[in-house]
Amino acid sequence: MKKQTFDRFEIRLSGSGGQGLVLAGVILAEALGVYEGKNVTQTQSYGPEARGGASRSDVVVSDGEIYYPKATELDLLLCLTQESCDQYFPQLKENGILVVDSDRVRQLPTQRAFSLPFINTAREKVGTPVVANVVSIAAVAGITQICSKDSVLKAVLARAPRGTEEKNKIACELGYEMGINAKQGLHA
Repeated sequence: MKKQTFDRFEIRLSGSGGQGLVLAGVILAEALGVYEGKNVTQTQSYGPEARGGASRSDVVVSDGEIYYPKATELDLLLCLTQESCDQYFPQLKENGILVVDSDRVRQLPTQRAFSLPFINTAREKVGTPVVANVVSIAAVAGITQICSKDSVLKAVLARAPRGTEEKNKIACELGYEMGINAKQGLHA
């Protein structure tokens, strides 16, 4: 598959503190920057959110220079909670891509959304919901083709705690295929 090129593409990963979204943003930024050779910035908000409130991680990627590191007009918004969808959806561009966890975000602000079971897939097919962040960013990569599965997997494995590599690998592969299938309209 042909990889996408971007002048500037803004991604926000959002949900609750403790869902691993800051780490997911770091992993996605490393996949894009280290393994794909793109220019990238990553920022996050996790003050009191680290204890369970709203949390976000932003990744800005470009084939050219990035003059402002923060996301202001989102091209893609990933939401793992209803609260984060309600809070951040207004910042998504008109033709932006909304990706949500189908079991946690039930009130969609638009019909143009990819609603996928990230947390349940992690729990049921990998054996732990802890890797839902990996499933979700791999799905984002599959939907957008912003980077290859191999790049995401290398970045995931570089950050995976010792002893969790196999579960993270499975989560990455499941997520990427989920994203590809969603993009092709094959998801239920």
